[in-house]
Amino acid sequence: MTGIDLQAMAQRLRAELADLEALRAASAEARDTVRLDQQSVGRLSRMDALQSQAMAKAAEQRRRARIWMIKAALQRIDEGDFGICEDCGEDIPAGRLDIDPVVALCVPCASARG
Repeated sequence: MTGIDLQAMAQRLRAELADLEALRAASAEARDTVRLDQQSVGRLSRMDALQSQAMAKAAEQRRRARIWMIKAALQRIDEGDFGICEDCGEDIPAGRLDIDPVVALCVPCASARG
């Protein structure tokens, strides 16, 4: 893979991973079970709390997926496979990797998968 500074890319991925892990820790309370104290919280407030919890859980799912993709990209860097399409074996353009360094497919292969 030419045109890519693998050390800089790994550093960028590790920084994003650290940010996501920090967000996971900070949002843990928002994902906890909603305690419904009917004396102090009205019906609409409970509905808001449940909606907020659902949104926090959905955000956590997206974070977990991104963390998995980052770890896979770091593994590809370690193994010398970073920037090589997993389907066709061709180089992934540096511009594509600069936009999103976790991509594992070139544009034609990603398009073919739909």
